[in-house]
Amino acid sequence: MSLRSTNIDKIRNGDFDVLIVGGGINGAVSAAALASRGARVAMVDRGDFAGFTSMQSSNLVWGGFKYLENYELALVRHLCMSRNRLIKAYPANLREIRFLAALDEHSPYKPWFAGLGSTAYWLIGNAKTRPPKVYSKKKLAKKEPIIQMDDVIGGIEYSDAYVVDNDSRFVFQFVRSALNVGAACANYVELTAAYRDSSGWRAELRDNDSGETFECKARVIVNAAGPFVDDLNKALDIKTDHQIVFSKGIHLIVPRLNKNEEVLAFFDDTERLFYVIPMGSRSVIGTTDERVSDPVTHVETDDRDFLLEQINARLDLPEPLTPDDIISTRCGVRPLVVERTDDSHAETDWTSLSRKHAIEVDPSDSFVTIFGGKITDCLNIGEEICDAALELGVRLDKDRNDWYGEPPKATRDEFFRQARLMGLNKLRKRASFETLSTRLWRRYGMRAFAMLEAIRDDPTMADEIIEGAEYVRAELFYAAKTEMITKLDDFLRRRSKIALVLGREVLSDADGIREACELLFGDDAQRRIDEYFAADVMAQDAGDPSAR
Repeated sequence: MSLRSTNIDKIRNGDFDVLIVGGGINGAVSAAALASRGARVAMVDRGDFAGFTSMQSSNLVWGGFKYLENYELALVRHLCMSRNRLIKAYPANLREIRFLAALDEHSPYKPWFAGLGSTAYWLIGNAKTRPPKVYSKKKLAKKEPIIQMDDVIGGIEYSDAYVVDNDSRFVFQFVRSALNVGAACANYVELTAAYRDSSGWRAELRDNDSGETFECKARVIVNAAGPFVDDLNKALDIKTDHQIVFSKGIHLIVPRLNKNEEVLAFFDDTERLFYVIPMGSRSVIGTTDERVSDPVTHVETDDRDFLLEQINARLDLPEPLTPDDIISTRCGVRPLVVERTDDSHAETDWTSLSRKHAIEVDPSDSFVTIFGGKITDCLNIGEEICDAALELGVRLDKDRNDWYGEPPKATRDEFFRQARLMGLNKLRKRASFETLSTRLWRRYGMRAFAMLEAIRDDPTMADEIIEGAEYVRAELFYAAKTEMITKLDDFLRRRSKIALVLGREVLSDADGIREACELLFGDDAQRRIDEYFAADVMAQDAGDPSAR
């Protein structure tokens, strides 16, 4: 909490080149890119960082295979290049993963035709991943026995990538990068009003945790509010050529269904793709696709039952999945970009809309709006926001491309050498999908060296606090000091994926939950525990700020 207080002190009465409103993936990369080039940057979010859309993704980093259906070749090329760039920059955090798509009577394409599409997709991406394959029914059954083969006619296999930990954790790395180069970032700080005069913007802010109000100044405001960009623009009387529509999607997290580290892909009864995605010891089933008018959504009974029905029909399981098998859920909206119109429902074929982004620059008001976007395209958004800032007169240093990416290989090798010499992985108390050293390096990079030192001094620092959480005591000490964890939900759902893989019922009885909270919140531990378990789980799953 002291780090958050320090950053609020910097923002209070501060004078900045750029104020970024929204701490999801768009705001985080904008802050990191601008601050690395010498801009004076403040970033605020009325909830937690990555606390809404950016915590509800499929954790996939992909070039948009399905966009080939609409012949959006330029967009697919752009996203594939972005995917390749991220894989290269984040070798520990992002991994290539195979997609195994089973094609049946509900599939719009035959295996041979889907194979042609996957080959085109591979070539569009400069053939940087493993080549695709086409499977007959017999070979597909041998490849993945869990697939129910009764109606299957064949399948294809191709590659994309996924975020190994979780999406929110990945977003926070950009927040951390921004902080490292001098940006002032604070969660649970809301922009309540902003006024423009000859010297720039004067912003009124409120600390949603303490209730304090304060002000700051900025030459430029960047609206990175995700699904709420239109609301903020309306409040500040900013006119734009684009607007956002919402597509609701849900995910169900269940015990691990398949042993192979691959994504299973199926067409549902409406010929829309859904997936079974690995998440450590769990599987993530989703997503659905439903047009909604409100960005705050919940998992409804019909949503849940539809996904369970679809997956039970396509997997050969010992017992069908039931609601009792669901450990946790994710529910969010995709903000899709359309041309502005007076009729918000005028877009007739909205399901064909892609996840492209649009950036509008208003020179008269020194205001920038980011519409849409996704993790795959995040580095491009950071660079485009720098271009927009230059256009609005903000002086920036040359881009050295040092605001993203992991430490160099030599540093990584030295970390693993030290971890091996101290026998770090032998300190583990239970089996895991990866070693402790691998996990610490992926999550913390250079800062993981300090954790090695702490574990050398006290081996109990390598113990899991909450059984099955794959989160050790040293990480909690680090998180309490450096990750601006304000609510228990910040830690359980965003800095980690503990709530996703264990669920609230398990956590409520977990022996280590009190120790974890005492490490994170000190004397405020009991209040934060009561606050978390009293909150509406549906509102939490939707990222509803009122739940926090």
